[in-house]
Amino acid sequence: MPSHGLATVAEISSLIMDGRSLLLAGEETVLLNLPAGNWIAGTSGVFMTAKGGAASGGLIFYTDLTEDAESVRIERLTAAELPDLAAHYPANGFAILILPGMSGLLQAFAQHAADYKDIYTSPLTGWVSAVDRSAAPGALPKIFAGTAEGFTDQAAIMYVTMPETKIARLDIINLFSPDKSVMLEFDENGFSATACRINGNRTNLARYMAEQNIDTKLPLLADYDGALINVAIQDIDAATGTVTFYGPVFKNIVYRFAGPVPDYAAAFREAITEAADATPAFCCNCALNYIYGALAGKSTAPFMGPIGFGEIAYTLLNQTLVYLTIDTLED
Repeated sequence: MPSHGLATVAEISSLIMDGRSLLLAGEETVLLNLPAGNWIAGTSGVFMTAKGGAASGGLIFYTDLTEDAESVRIERLTAAELPDLAAHYPANGFAILILPGMSGLLQAFAQHAADYKDIYTSPLTGWVSAVDRSAAPGALPKIFAGTAEGFTDQAAIMYVTMPETKIARLDIINLFSPDKSVMLEFDENGFSATACRINGNRTNLARYMAEQNIDTKLPLLADYDGALINVAIQDIDAATGTVTFYGPVFKNIVYRFAGPVPDYAAAFREAITEAADATPAFCCNCALNYIYGALAGKSTAPFMGPIGFGEIAYTLLNQTLVYLTIDTLED
């Protein structure tokens, strides 16, 4: 079988029984049927596939890391254990983290991951588990860590040790650029805001966005040491004057609105094309890119993988495609 793609429960079960090291995404009812083994998973209802964005249809998206892995270590992490996740980084390799969407654990990671000890000393990637719109009422995103038992309050992590002849590299595709005419600053950290300072003047953010007709499909951006990080806009409550976000904003950080993107789908396709020479060993994408970019039925090859409620590249990202490549060093 290829190193990634869609497969049935029977096919995935066979890979697990063969001892393969797998990253899996699918509906909870499907993941519950898998045997124990070297795999971690997150619930998801849509994927990027070779034929285009597609609903799961009872299938599982798999990424097989066996050929690049010398060994793997799988753990579940509680909120108390999460800050020490880097303690088990391999000497040469990477880590894949899956966080349960819509959870307190996710919020804690999003707000504090940048301060975790040694978090940047090895590539850390992964995604936030999701639930499809067609899921049963009350269904929550879950993670699995090598057994057919889902969790909403723990994270799954796979530490992958590679031979010394290989090296992993983490990259992102972000189709947005900042509008530098407006500068936003917040007085508090959090996933929502009412007041903020815009170009130094205190104002209500929701009212300002309504007056300026800000496109809420476009995120806020912040420059973190040269890397542009998105904070996606979830909702504007005009009654309370509150703007909520899919990721946290932080005080003492300068944010800017994203510049205009007249055709979101075309811009996303262009961004993919510019990076098409990559050969991802792992890839994930944001549900907002999937929706706003109209990716259903449209190929994003060579970028294939789960669609989640967020992406991980050391910290939580929004509206970003994240991918990991593995290169073989020359003698």
